[in-house]
Amino acid sequence: MIPDAATLGLFVAAAVALLVVPGPAVLYIVTRSIEQGRSAGLVSVLGVHLGSLVHITAAAVGLSSLLVSSAAAFNVVKYLGAAYLIFLGIRALITRVEPGEPEVRAAPLGKLLRQGAVVNILNPKTALFFLAFFPQFVDPDAGSAALQIVFFGLVFVCLGLVTDSLYALLAGTAGNWLRSSRAFFAVRRWVSGTVFIGLGVAAALSGSRQRH
Repeated sequence: MIPDAATLGLFVAAAVALLVVPGPAVLYIVTRSIEQGRSAGLVSVLGVHLGSLVHITAAAVGLSSLLVSSAAAFNVVKYLGAAYLIFLGIRALITRVEPGEPEVRAAPLGKLLRQGAVVNILNPKTALFFLAFFPQFVDPDAGSAALQIVFFGLVFVCLGLVTDSLYALLAGTAGNWLRSSRAFFAVRRWVSGTVFIGLGVAAALSGSRQRH
């Protein structure tokens, strides 16, 4: 069930590239770290990735069921996922986000854990992302699709805990600049767009090669 080294290496590279680009979850973590300190930021990281585990479980169950019922339908979902990643990249490139000062009320650490999980669980974009991202690395001939997705999901969460925790730790000193810097938002937009488009194109080309 464990993927080969090449596939795992490609997944890790793609996951890290996606994780280091600040999205809504990272900006939420940064804001919490600024408002309530590093402990609050780290607890928020744990909460966000508890929410990720819920999405990963749903993706594993749904995508494995789809593969069992129809390999062709699974491939359709895979290519739609690649197209969705490209769409996210194009939208990131053309959307300008102005720096702002989001207001976040102080909350107990236990509440931050729950809040981080709920924020991620109730985000439909996160569910769509996992449904688009994981099928690109699943090999139907390598065994259970569900176990492969769970494996990739756990790797993704572990990587996310590291990268998001770094953001939480750095936010105390650099967070005020990050939230107000136009340069930060401009770089985020271009890097995010390029990464998503590149991943989507690579997934589509990989699927084309597999057909021959």
